Amino acid sequence: MPRPRLIVCAGQDLFTSFFPSPQQRQLSRLSRWQRDGASSLTPALRRRLSTAQALITTWDSPRFSEDLLRLAPQLRIIAHCGGEVKSRFARSLFEQLTITAAPVPMARATAELGATLLLYAARNVDFYRSELRKRSNHIYQDLHLHGSSEWLIGREVAMIGFGRIGRALVDLLRGFDLRWLVYDPYAPRFLAKDYPVRFASLPTLLSRAHLLVLTAALTEETRGILSRENLARLPHGAVVINIARGGLLDLAALTKEVRRRRLRCALDVTDPAEPLPVGHALRTLPGAIVTPHMAASRRQVRREMAEVVMKDLGNFFRGNAVDNRVTTAMLDRMT
Repeated sequence: MPRPRLIVCAGQDLFTSFFPSPQQRQLSRLSRWQRDGASSLTPALRRRLSTAQALITTWDSPRFSEDLLRLAPQLRIIAHCGGEVKSRFARSLFEQLTITAAPVPMARATAELGATLLLYAARNVDFYRSELRKRSNHIYQDLHLHGSSEWLIGREVAMIGFGRIGRALVDLLRGFDLRWLVYDPYAPRFLAKDYPVRFASLPTLLSRAHLLVLTAALTEETRGILSRENLARLPHGAVVINIARGGLLDLAALTKEVRRRRLRCALDVTDPAEPLPVGHALRTLPGAIVTPHMAASRRQVRREMAEVVMKDLGNFFRGNAVDNRVTTAMLDRMT
């Protein structure tokens, strides 16, 4: 069987971060591939699509409407180097093509950052760093006489969302003997047999969430779930950690709560402002930690995603089932 004609929709630098030389050789064994770095449907990309049988897309690829099948009449599969596909392809394309994603390698890496931010915030490391930037050693005396009030081992931690990332986070932190209070109306309740979690209603969770981690998908139901009103329900001094999607919370309302020092936050994602403007208050406010959407950015994770994508493509063109197909039934609960 001849190798399929494949277009990789990625600029050179992004492409190389997913497909360094060994992966490029593997891609050549699998297909007759071309790279196109356009972020919109240019005339050159349209010409390439006219004979393409497969696409690999990335987060810099064009968004494709239902018109894609007219432009690419031989197209049979799209393999996305990423986890989020819902906003990238018209819904009808999921019924007419095989569309796959590669979220699994990202989950553990994202959970790793969640664990980092949770530990950092629970021990209030940023506060002690700021104290040591002062021209004073008062903090040593204060700790010597009174001790600290921050800890993580054995605490209750609240979580909104219990999908791949949430479960990976619980697994990573098992040695801390944490008690997890989880809100996720769609997570199977039998998971509580294998994970140290207790499912709760959202109001109950918010009232007890001194440490709150967001790992939920961004859907119509979860968008803005941490609204101004729900942020106000969090206990004084609570920490909001977001490693999922910025749209889960009201950024302006959270900024006000941090500014008045009622809440703290650690955010890897922000919405609607990402990148976060250089003058945004959360970049410098005490009690705020912001990282630049770095959770799953490690190059090794990208290479693992490329391997997932190539495995699915190989299976598809050999007539075997793919492992990571996204169906229309899945879309409503996905970011």
